[in-house]
Amino acid sequence: MSEAIFLDRVERVADSVLTVGTFDGVHAGHRVLINKVVEVAKKNNARSVIVTFDPHPREIINPGAAGIKLLSSLDERRELLADIGVDEMVVIPFDRDFSLLSSEEFVKKIIWEKIGVSHFIIGYDHHFGKNREGTIDTVKRLGKELGFKCSVVSKQEVGDRTVSSTAVRRAIQADGDMDLAARFLERYYILNGKVIHGDKRGKSIGFPTANIQPDNSAKVIPKNGVYAVWVRVDHAYHPGMMNIGNRPTFEGSEPAMEVHILDFDMDIYGKGIHLQFVKRLRDERTFTGAEELIGQLKKDEFKARNILKRQSPNIAKLTK
Repeated sequence: MSEAIFLDRVERVADSVLTVGTFDGVHAGHRVLINKVVEVAKKNNARSVIVTFDPHPREIINPGAAGIKLLSSLDERRELLADIGVDEMVVIPFDRDFSLLSSEEFVKKIIWEKIGVSHFIIGYDHHFGKNREGTIDTVKRLGKELGFKCSVVSKQEVGDRTVSSTAVRRAIQADGDMDLAARFLERYYILNGKVIHGDKRGKSIGFPTANIQPDNSAKVIPKNGVYAVWVRVDHAYHPGMMNIGNRPTFEGSEPAMEVHILDFDMDIYGKGIHLQFVKRLRDERTFTGAEELIGQLKKDEFKARNILKRQSPNIAKLTK
């Protein structure tokens, strides 16, 4: 899969195995559903399709609420789905008019007439269409009427916790618990961005950092603190340690996301950067001055090296 296909450009293929959802984060629960789509499609020599939405439906249905923070941008979703083996990601532009479609209209006019379907795989709790009135029973009934199969995938849990995008957001944003997030996601949490110019304060104390501007301002940012991370630049992975926060030791500093790439000395200003969050090392702290800060950064580096020595990056099949 080289790119996302928007609904107005999709080619109808009757023999398509598909599922529908936002799939924010492509977490463990999503992956069971997606793996089933890929498995059934391969078995039947059919096209595997994930139908998703952009922007997130909650932004349109509940515009008065604070903007939802995303676990994955549209492009990150495409790369994650391609890595699983999905043939096509079809994107439906979600707007007010689309939100008013009934579940029956959605299945008949979009899924059946525009995309094509021979087997619809659905999650145990999936609701869709205007006022979320569509259910598994809706899909089963329309499958009998139109001539496609329907399969249901059950709830997925990690330990005694149900996997959901909300649970993943809480682990990352509220707790900084990257271990739990990785178990939910079955991979490290990723964030893509661009290297921008900062105040170069890190370089002056022997820990040069790359300041990161996320590609998508709606992405979930981990809780303030210091993290062991894998950093991908120009398709090569490097160990690193990342600070997220206000750098309280230096008065007047703006909120920042900055990564110190270990054993690395290249000019990467303006380049794209891909971060994988492996473990939270500590809270952000205020130090008495540069000397105390340098001492702590050396301890952080020692911890980060030991952690990353034992944890390999999630190597994706790069599709761009």
